[in-house]
Amino acid sequence: MSTATLTPAPAAAPAGADDTRIGLRGNLRHLGALTRRNLMRIKADPESMLDALLVPVIMIVLFVYVFGGAMAGDQHTYMQYMVPGLLGTTGLNLAMALGTGLNTDFQTGVMDRFRTLPIGRSAVLLSKMIAETLRAVVAFAVLIGFSMVLGLDVAGGPLKLLAAVGLSLVFGSSLMWVSMLLGMSLRSAQAVQGMSMLVMMPLQFGSSIFAKPTSMPGWLEAFTKHNPLSALADACRALINDQPVGNSVLTVLIWAAAITAVTAPLAVARFRKRT
Repeated sequence: MSTATLTPAPAAAPAGADDTRIGLRGNLRHLGALTRRNLMRIKADPESMLDALLVPVIMIVLFVYVFGGAMAGDQHTYMQYMVPGLLGTTGLNLAMALGTGLNTDFQTGVMDRFRTLPIGRSAVLLSKMIAETLRAVVAFAVLIGFSMVLGLDVAGGPLKLLAAVGLSLVFGSSLMWVSMLLGMSLRSAQAVQGMSMLVMMPLQFGSSIFAKPTSMPGWLEAFTKHNPLSALADACRALINDQPVGNSVLTVLIWAAAITAVTAPLAVARFRKRT
């Protein structure tokens, strides 16, 4: 009687496997699956899109029609000044909300389930960033569309408008790393929300989004001129209104690269430690 030679089956990737062991194709497959999961969660909970849909509308109505006349003399002039800057603050608000959701995933045991699966760790974080970027695109579309209905003049044309949106997405993506780092470093979602507010408030209102820096006290004007949101607001304003851009676009890209270079490795290391 002949005996069959048994060949051992290839070993499956261990749970929580390193990205280099899974390979590029496997990581991309996991990234796609987790991104679909995050988008399906939004579909199952449409209320989670309310901030992306309603906050831009509320901001425009509140600032243009309440403060527009006092700030710029007439509402249309202030709309041309403020709305481009709202691209930056809308991206900031959505980016900082990412950390709260990530913290909730750790608290509810979602990450414990991921830890037992043979998926690349980077796919978990990147899939959340992709889903949040898509939410930002929807928010920007609502912001620009509603502003144009109210009379926003896009003098720079569609290409420069898309450039302003793209620049806002690049800068917002860098802030997502900051948000995720906070979400994995603080103990509760409430703490993440509180810390996010401490980060957002000075950046938003200590910038050139809502008022010109020359109208501020000297110490605040100095802070505003070095605030990356001011550079982003100035760049978007120049692109949409078809004005000289200067160094503002380069400044935003440098800030985005620097923030990502510092916080992305810290966020990844923190994620690996917790999983």
